[in-house]
Amino acid sequence: MKNYLIIALMITAIAMIVIGISAKILPPALTGIGFIIIAILFYKNNL
Repeated sequence: MKNYLIIALMITAIAMIVIGISAKILPPALTGIGFIIIAILFYKNNL
């Protein structure tokens, strides 16, 4: 189940970073980076 959460977080993070960069607004890009950090922590906890 955690694997699906990690995949969903990474897809959401990438989408938010792309949206933030294309619209030239910072908050979505920062949130995307935060989601990547959370996904990495979930991955480390899953091992």
